[in-house]
Amino acid sequence: MEISVEVILFLFLASTLAGLVDAVAGGGGLIQLPALLVAMPKTPPAELLGTNKLPSFLGTASATASYLRKMRPDFRIAFSMAVPAFIGSALGARVATLIPKDAFRPIILFALVAVFIYTLWKKELGLSNNKKAKTFRTYLIAIFFGLSIGFYDGIFGPGTGSFLMLVLVALLGFAFFEASVTAKIVNLATNLGAIVVFGANGKILWTLGLAMAIGNVIGGLMGARMAIRGGSRLIRNVFLIVTSMLILRLTIDTFF
Repeated sequence: MEISVEVILFLFLASTLAGLVDAVAGGGGLIQLPALLVAMPKTPPAELLGTNKLPSFLGTASATASYLRKMRPDFRIAFSMAVPAFIGSALGARVATLIPKDAFRPIILFALVAVFIYTLWKKELGLSNNKKAKTFRTYLIAIFFGLSIGFYDGIFGPGTGSFLMLVLVALLGFAFFEASVTAKIVNLATNLGAIVVFGANGKILWTLGLAMAIGNVIGGLMGARMAIRGGSRLIRNVFLIVTSMLILRLTIDTFF
């Protein structure tokens, strides 16, 4: 497939911005996937979904590496979510072409509105660490939501970071900063699971994906540095902005 220099440059810039936003509070898919849809309207959706996962994975990996230099998250919880998230994402990617995505929009829109209102209402939510002793229930929550959010990410995607952050902050008591690091590890697993399936089925434009990945890595490194300096309060504010943008976009897609 021949792609013009202008399209590659546009997608490189969009991917850089997506990587920056995603590194701070998630939501890079709000920028990157629509950019692919606009720039390449004649490309099959499954190929755009698959290509989108490649820069997302590499950009998230770079941001995660930056975070891990500054802090060590709870790896047991992270991997308890990441392993089922990988499986869920692979399953979601497998059926991505079988289920009309329009059917998801009203449900996801309602869920994101609930996430936004809850976070806005709980003003001190995630500003400090309120983790309790880990129990069987803690790991059950991590496994269940890792699997279900991973499946959602493989089949659709927008809002994955918001849902992961809310689970970690509201249900598991993480501060936003540690939640952001943990969510990145889980997101790596969901992206990798989707890449394996999309790649095996020839649904990734590798050259374009790698070109976008360079931008996403640059943005991811910049965003991680911003988040490390700003801490949980900055991440909370960006999280609310990104979630509100997701709500706006899904509202337009659903009703207009």
